[in-house]
Amino acid sequence: MKKVFVKNISNYERFRTGISAVEARGATEASLMLVTGPAGYGKSQTVDQWAVQNGAAYLRAKVEWTPRYFMTELAETLKIDSRGRAKDIFARIAGVLGGQQIPLVIDEVEHCLRDSAQVLEAVRDLSDLTEVIVILVGMDQVQAKIARHAQISSRIAKVVEFAPATPADVTEFCKQLADVEIEPNLITEIYRQSAGRVREIMNAIATVEQTAARNGKKSVSLQDMAGQVLTHDWQARTPRRVNTNRRG
Repeated sequence: MKKVFVKNISNYERFRTGISAVEARGATEASLMLVTGPAGYGKSQTVDQWAVQNGAAYLRAKVEWTPRYFMTELAETLKIDSRGRAKDIFARIAGVLGGQQIPLVIDEVEHCLRDSAQVLEAVRDLSDLTEVIVILVGMDQVQAKIARHAQISSRIAKVVEFAPATPADVTEFCKQLADVEIEPNLITEIYRQSAGRVREIMNAIATVEQTAARNGKKSVSLQDMAGQVLTHDWQARTPRRVNTNRRG
């Protein structure tokens, strides 16, 4: 499978539109963007790619985070001194983020909501002071939880919801990632089985490539995969096989 990031798909376009909206915001303190959606739709991969391309500081929140723990990790990510009093660490972080206008990405933001969302309060303080873009990434339920904290939710300029990949998206994934040609009828089956989950789409492409390698094929159709396991039902923990007799 090719090691490329597929951009021209619907979720990425929504993400880019969201970034543009935050950049064009009227209130400078409203510099937060929330990215939500169920697991498997490509949120983390998208924001990680964006972070790398834009020189953002990327952190994955932890259950054990306190404001001090968060700032220590952020300071280490920024390669600045993480020692001393909390207010001194905060001042150093703010100086670097604001001075260099480094965006901040916090994945699995659910972990920042314990203890009256003290960690997110620290994030809010940093964004208010530096006016840098802060991208918060979480599951689909996190928006309602953040809404309970008006001082934080009022600073979210845009919410971007990741949705299942469309048939056109799956076609793009197969076209850009696969080392073999995946024929349209098999792409349709990948879409059906994956229900638009990016992780399952990529696993299916890898499976198709393995079949192609075993059989010396450069193009793989639905019939070539008949009876084989293409994806797995992650909830029922059962394999999904290709049924070429399916109707409709």
